[in-house]
Amino acid sequence: MLGFNHFIKDESGAGVVELILIMVVLIGLVLIYKERITDLVNDLFEAIIEEAGKV
Repeated sequence: MLGFNHFIKDESGAGVVELILIMVVLIGLVLIYKERITDLVNDLFEAIIEEAGKV
């Protein structure tokens, strides 16, 4: 029974689970807003190219 109590109180894997959950949420947000992110990045690159042409 001592081994089971030690197993229940062990939190060594908690950080890994938290990182995996954060990654899942970020990937989900990217998939949901993929089109908006693509449009934003394209607009930024167009603005950079336009401003670089003025220099």
